[in-house]
Amino acid sequence: MGLWTIPQYTAAMLSKSFYILLIGITSLFLASARADPNPAGWEKWKTDFTQYSINLSEIMSGGPPKDGIPSIDQPKFESVENFTDIDPLEPVIGLEINGDARAYPLSVLMWHEIANDVVGGKAVTVTFCPLCNAAIVFDANIDGKAHKFGTTGRLRNSDLLMYDRQTESWWQQFSGEGIIGEYTGKRLNILPSRLESFEKFKERFPDGKVLVPNNPKFRDYGRNPYEGYDQLARPWLYGGPLPEGIPAMARVIVVRRDVREPIVLSLASLRETGEREIDGFRFLWETGQRTALGDGRISNGRDVGNVVVSHASSDETIDVAYDVTFAFVAHAFHPDVEIIK
Repeated sequence: MGLWTIPQYTAAMLSKSFYILLIGITSLFLASARADPNPAGWEKWKTDFTQYSINLSEIMSGGPPKDGIPSIDQPKFESVENFTDIDPLEPVIGLEINGDARAYPLSVLMWHEIANDVVGGKAVTVTFCPLCNAAIVFDANIDGKAHKFGTTGRLRNSDLLMYDRQTESWWQQFSGEGIIGEYTGKRLNILPSRLESFEKFKERFPDGKVLVPNNPKFRDYGRNPYEGYDQLARPWLYGGPLPEGIPAMARVIVVRRDVREPIVLSLASLRETGEREIDGFRFLWETGQRTALGDGRISNGRDVGNVVVSHASSDETIDVAYDVTFAFVAHAFHPDVEIIK
């Protein structure tokens, strides 16, 4: 979230150093003024704000209003076979359900954050929170009914807060948990997907599809408005505690295990060995994927590599749900869970 603050609008006219300084000032300003979660009179929420499961003071504005960052509700796709509009090493969310394989480039989701889709007959919500580098796919069915989601314009722990269009309950993107409104306490099922290079997806699914902008002129797709973000010492729009013994913006792999505490593994640690097995899960890393949050153009981003997490007990590669996020995010939501280094 936070894409439409003044610094992003003026980024093209600013030097990189001044841009980052201006963003930092904006972040401090917003962090000091927590948002009223019930902005009656200007956003027209129908949310039941009497039901909630969190401390409402933890919510802050990300800059834009409700739906200020528009979700993709009628996704458009092209065949991957001859698609050349992105660099082969650019990151995509790779999703396959019932033989239907689709790639969602972060160059598109950077500007929309949510894509509501139906894949293999299943309603899904594909999400990307740039400030957390969290690329997560949810089963969009709640109590047997398909739902669509939009952006609230709010953050908690720097993470995107979504809302469902039916009840306008608010949901935490990082966990898929309903935190405000009628669906408080509900939890969306996280589906297995991969954050991988477009090249890797194409190798796996040569007959797959790739998400393309409905209107290529709507945004400067391919530009990263968060230039240099993943190399900062501290995240933007976050005032909580930072993890010890690991940089706040270091990438970590999070695997959620039913009701047990998640596994949180340092990506740098996995990169040293290429493969690790932890508590019945196999973690694999190999080179060949650009960061979306480094260079001003995603196609020029440095290599951070590809991660696959699967069940170690199977001879086949059976993917499990995981995401690659920043250490400060994992610590904010799971402060008692050790980050394996």
